[in-house]
This record gives sequence, C-alpha cells and structure tokens, in this order.
Amino acid sequence: MPKTSKKQAAADRKARIEAMRRAEKARERRSRIITITLSTVIVAGLVGWGAYAINNANEKKDQKAAAAAKPISGERTWDAKKLGRTHVETKVNYPMNPPVGGNHAPQWMTCNGNVYTQAIPDGNAVHSLEHGAVWVTYNDKATTADLKTLADKVTKTPYTLMSPDKTQSGTVMLSAWGHQLSVKTASDPRVDQFLTKYVQGAQTPEPGAACTNGLTAA
Repeated sequence: MPKTSKKQAAADRKARIEAMRRAEKARERRSRIITITLSTVIVAGLVGWGAYAINNANEKKDQKAAAAAKPISGERTWDAKKLGRTHVETKVNYPMNPPVGGNHAPQWMTCNGNVYTQAIPDGNAVHSLEHGAVWVTYNDKATTADLKTLADKVTKTPYTLMSPDKTQSGTVMLSAWGHQLSVKTASDPRVDQFLTKYVQGAQTPEPGAACTNGLTAA
C-alpha cells in the first residue's frame, strides 16, 4: 500500500474511534441525565407521599381529638381535679349516684367485661373508674331486652362492668371518671358513643392499670 494511503487509513481509523468515543460519551451523559431525572421523580414522589401520609395521619388525629373534646349530648361532667383519689377503708358518701369519682376502696371491682347481677359496692366500682373503666348501671325500669343488649356490649368490652342500682334516677346510666350519661333505653346511640369515648379514655387517672384480679362479689 502506498505511504499516502496508509496515512489516510490511519487518519480514518482515528476519526472513527473519536466518533465512537464521542457517541459513547453522549450515551453516558444521556444515561446520567435519565438516572438523575428518575431519581428526582422517585424522591419527589416519596417525599410527596410521605407528606401526604403525615398530613393524613395528623388530620385523623385532629379529628379524633375534636371528637374526644366534643361532649356527648346529655352528658354530665365533674371537675376531675376536685374528685379525691385516696384509698379509704370506710364507706364514702358520694354527692352523685352512681358515683363518678372520689376517695374509694383499696380494691377495685373486676371490670374485664363483667356483668354483675347484684348491686356492687360503690367504693370498689369507683376504683375501677380510676383504672379507666366504664360502669353501666340500671334500675327496675330497664326491660329484659335492654339488659340483654347492655350485657352483650359489656361482655365484649374490656374495661367495663355492669350491675343493677335500684336507687339511681335514670333507667340506664353510664359512668366514667368525672363523666356520666343517663339514657332511657339500651338502643340509644349515645351508649356506644360513651363507651367508645371513655373506655380507657383521656379522663382516666391511671391508664393501663389492671381491670382483672379485683373484687368479684359484693
């Protein structure tokens, strides 16, 4: 091959190699751009989803807090700070019936969804309220159907107890620490509202304290 042809061939090869290198660099740049773009989109999506999840959780928390703060229609309340919490061996004369708090017996009434067919001591029941229980009571005006409905609810709900109280004014009364509701029938939707709000609710002086292994008979 003539010398000139060899030089030309070498130059052509060099040109092709340079062109291939430029093409490879261009592909690498495009790949980096695509990777960075996809990463940015993914990160933005994750951040956006995280923000949405946080906002959604906060919104639900705010709604729950608002529902908890809203009183139930007909509910009576007492200042929890003024309700004594001393354990006493003597009988306590409570200013409300059934009592919703105050000094009480050292032993709580077992309140793990227990249905008592006889009246129970106020002082032991109040100790159960201190642990976050809701106490369901009824007088002679309550029907057999009411009692069955209430018993079904209580037996399925830990931190509740149920017993008769012939001396109370309301047909059916629900008591939590510092809170009380009186209804005429067990089918009243406020019964479920009260249970949902106050079983281990924010009013509980000793949240998480036991409702088992307490007193089981008057």
